[in-house]
Amino acid sequence: MIEPLQLAAANLDLGWPDEPHLILWQAATILREHRGDGHMAAALTAGFDPCELLVSFASIGAVAPEVLASRGWTADEWQAALDRLTARGWTTSGGTATPAGAEARAALETRTDELAVAPWLSLGPAAARFAQLAGPLAARVANSGLLPRTSTLALR
Repeated sequence: MIEPLQLAAANLDLGWPDEPHLILWQAATILREHRGDGHMAAALTAGFDPCELLVSFASIGAVAPEVLASRGWTADEWQAALDRLTARGWTTSGGTATPAGAEARAALETRTDELAVAPWLSLGPAAARFAQLAGPLAARVANSGLLPRTSTLALR
């Protein structure tokens, strides 16, 4: 089994395809998984376990708890995570973030951003050019109606 903090490295180990569009896809996958690996490291360091991470995400209103059902946690596991976050003072018993919980989530997202920046910095000016070229394409995809209105990533 691949550990969560190894997904970027695992994708990098796959090697590079020959076709330009697949090279772009592989590079984007590595960058996405690098961010995800950093997010998990930041979450664990901040004291969130995996289920608490999702419960806290729902508690700040980023996504409805029902949307996260696909992640496989049982109702009992979800409630236990909510109880732990409530005992910590990060959520109310009803599942809403407290100010301390919202602050913990904001700090987690800030740390995730900090951990994700290194590969982008190594790209130098190419990163800005990529954003300039890919931005309109990303907007067209987002506005196409092909993607779900809500997702486990809180993309809306």
